Amino acid sequence: MEFIDYYKTLGINKAASDSDIKKAYRKMARKYHPDVNPDNQEAEKKFKEVNEANEVLSNVDNRKKYDKYGKDWKHGEQYEQSSRQQTNQSSRQRNPFGQGGGQGDFGGGADYTDFFESMFGGAGGGRRSGGRVNYRGQDFNAELKLDLKDVYVTDKRTITVNGKNIRLTIPAGVSNGQEIKIKGYGGEGVNGGPKGDLNIRFVIENLTQFKRDGDHLYANVDLDLYTAVLGGDLMVDTFDGKVKLKVAPETETGTKVKLKGKGFPVYKKEGVFGDLYITYQLVIPKNLSAEEKELFIQLSKLRKP
Repeated sequence: MEFIDYYKTLGINKAASDSDIKKAYRKMARKYHPDVNPDNQEAEKKFKEVNEANEVLSNVDNRKKYDKYGKDWKHGEQYEQSSRQQTNQSSRQRNPFGQGGGQGDFGGGADYTDFFESMFGGAGGGRRSGGRVNYRGQDFNAELKLDLKDVYVTDKRTITVNGKNIRLTIPAGVSNGQEIKIKGYGGEGVNGGPKGDLNIRFVIENLTQFKRDGDHLYANVDLDLYTAVLGGDLMVDTFDGKVKLKVAPETETGTKVKLKGKGFPVYKKEGVFGDLYITYQLVIPKNLSAEEKELFIQLSKLRKP
């Protein structure tokens, strides 16, 4: 896990008081708040980092652990417990009758980061085998950014994690924010422990005219006044091409039409699709000619009781 300097995030130093932390947080939160920076992904990221830094440094206990263990502060208690166990075990080995004492393997200037990376592997916990504690490897987390069009069909991608190329088959219909776990593709275990897993979160950007909701798609389609009144044929876009729709006479704006099976593919169900819902939006003609205006006047007179 990459080290994040929370003091630097808030623009303060380690000697900062609780009041300094609070003032710095308020200043940075106002600067990067989403309401002040609409549709600014970089500002949104900074805002989350500022909040994370404040949650750690504004809590006395968390701040002490962070100052002592750095990026491994969340596992501080595990470190202390393992250190005590190692100390007791070493003491018993040197003096099985319990006389005197001794310093454990991790006491006196041990490197906490090396300890966590080599023993816990970010997973926290292990099991004993042959006098040694086996620890499961660290889980790796990765994001894979895709366009909505990329997940309309099953696709293959190669991603690189810790220098290793991993070829993935991405099933059609994957959702934004969905996570998949690939077992055994995380960090190496310690003392014969199992490998960690690779967790991949999909971030899907929709740059199409369609709104996706689960397996269904939604779109607005312009409908000219004449076709709405008289009826007729209308070509509309679907996700994989155009189709011709038959518009009934006297169709009102806001009318919804369902195109069965023209939605998004259902995840891991080959050949099964949701529906596409079309909503007609009436378009009033503009820049009428004198002749057109006269015809509308005559029509309005015919419609008057």
